[in-house]
Amino acid sequence: MSRAVARDTAVTAGVHPVWGAATDRGNRRALNEDAFLASAPVFVVADGMGGHEAGEVASACVVDVLRTRLAGRASSPERVNAAIVEAHREVQRIEAEPGRAAGTTVSGVVLSEVEGVPYWIVVNLGDSRTYRLAHGALEQISVDHSEVQELIDSGAVTRSEAAHHPRRHVVTRALGATGEADVDYWLLPVSANDRILVCSDGLTGELPDPFVAETLLAESDPQAAAERLVAEAVRAGGRDNVTVIVVDVRALDGQDDASSQTTPRGHDEPDDDTLPRRGRSAPEADRRDAREEGR
Repeated sequence: MSRAVARDTAVTAGVHPVWGAATDRGNRRALNEDAFLASAPVFVVADGMGGHEAGEVASACVVDVLRTRLAGRASSPERVNAAIVEAHREVQRIEAEPGRAAGTTVSGVVLSEVEGVPYWIVVNLGDSRTYRLAHGALEQISVDHSEVQELIDSGAVTRSEAAHHPRRHVVTRALGATGEADVDYWLLPVSANDRILVCSDGLTGELPDPFVAETLLAESDPQAAAERLVAEAVRAGGRDNVTVIVVDVRALDGQDDASSQTTPRGHDEPDDDTLPRRGRSAPEADRRDAREEGR
């Protein structure tokens, strides 16, 4: 298992995040085609595809571009969208197997500020996922771009049936694999004691959401939580590469954080009623280290 080396705290838009990350190639894959970037204000996971080493190159390419364009600087929805579009074009240049295109999922969050209010910009393309833990409950913010998700949405299969469906790994959108970067965005107001989980499908393909939630509630340290989730997924079968980032907001300027030293189990105030902006791509007005030691 590889882990993130950097565990420092940074301040972005008045937000003080602490994070941890881990990845493992699993028990059946020769290569780890996952890559991740965990460097404030950007926390993303990419799961590459394309045969041979193309998937590994594609996922690394995406985190390279996002690190260069977004890490260590103030961000905005427009800046995030521009970086994603650039990454999409770079992946399109990668040579893959004949008859196949290199591509990668990308999912995660970028800390931003919109009209003076700190937000998570949630980014998703493919079937890697972004979750938020609040009030002791785990909520999936992203929506999978996959064949089984379409079957679930149409009522053709249940979620329990989808977990074992033979087409469950087939994605319907991927960065670099189509003409345009058809990415979903959400703006999610940041609250003290937020805990964000970003992961590849190697985690969710092995562990059910209730178990993931229990683990996140049991482990107060984000690095320990990330490593435990990866280890549990490998122990459960490890049929795919597994990558996990856990990001905590331990303090938020202007908010009283009396419980900042406890396990992030949510906050006492109700969520802002503007979130999440689900099921749509943000309009233009709202679009507002490589692989981070992540093999």
